[in-house]
Amino acid sequence: MEFEMVPVKEEEKEVLRNLLEKYNYEFTQYEGGDVNSLGLYGYKYLDHYWTEDGRWAFFLKADGKLAGFTMVNDHAEVGKTDYAMSEFFVMFRYRRCGLGKWAAFQLFDRFKGSWQLKRHPKNFPAVAFWDRVVSEYTSGNFRMESIGGEAAYPDGAPADVFFFET
Repeated sequence: MEFEMVPVKEEEKEVLRNLLEKYNYEFTQYEGGDVNSLGLYGYKYLDHYWTEDGRWAFFLKADGKLAGFTMVNDHAEVGKTDYAMSEFFVMFRYRRCGLGKWAAFQLFDRFKGSWQLKRHPKNFPAVAFWDRVVSEYTSGNFRMESIGGEAAYPDGAPADVFFFET
């Protein structure tokens, strides 16, 4: 399978919005959440990816087909780092084929500096994935903290946050 990570152009924003709905729907099993009066979850920062510096969105493709997306920013949620993984989504059909690891490594290689990566502790597949990927990429040289307060998820679960250098 051939993988690609391509920047999302502003005229492709609706495609990303559609994928974000699938991602947000899937995430409700971990943190709850309801749709709005239009039956959508929405993503309040979507337009900012084309109106503010320090935000990057990419489509993930497998054999030329949309397979997910990733979004990175320089707006650290916890402490001070250069980059944060704001969203990362591989559609179910493309999981366990190497795309997620490949995409994460591509991002870490592209955006050199200090990183933070937040994950929900109830999302067991993500816990296993990020444990493996961050550990492998950094050769075990990372720190992980469980952080509540403003970093906690809407269901009250504290965030597991990785901190590492690329």
